[in-house]
Amino acid sequence: MKHQLQIVSTDQAPAAIGPYSQAMKLGNLLFTSGQIPLTAEGVLVEGGVEEQTHQVFRNLEAVLAEAGAKFADVAKATVFIKDMNQFAAINAIYASYFGDHKPARSTVEVARLPKDVLVEIELIASIKVE
Repeated sequence: MKHQLQIVSTDQAPAAIGPYSQAMKLGNLLFTSGQIPLTAEGVLVEGGVEEQTHQVFRNLEAVLAEAGAKFADVAKATVFIKDMNQFAAINAIYASYFGDHKPARSTVEVARLPKDVLVEIELIASIKVE
């Protein structure tokens, strides 16, 4: 049985800055690429980790919406952060977007992220298959 991969793309989130897609559908699963705090126009948001985290979630929300999903459909999140000392601030913002929904999650401190941002998040979500 051959699975059909489908590219998900929206102009409501920053375009991919390399050889990848904003997200891929496979059956009833959606895999987002890691989102960093660029606006839909590709401009890095100014400010600290709070502003960057909110922009990452705006981007993720746009990609999820393009695939017909929302944060409540997320099964797994992977969070990459530059400084684990900023975890509490990132976690509070993360919780504000997910509410009572608590997907599985991994959080990893990394040496460096694209464009030297402070946070990057990728998601796996369940979507409706038409």
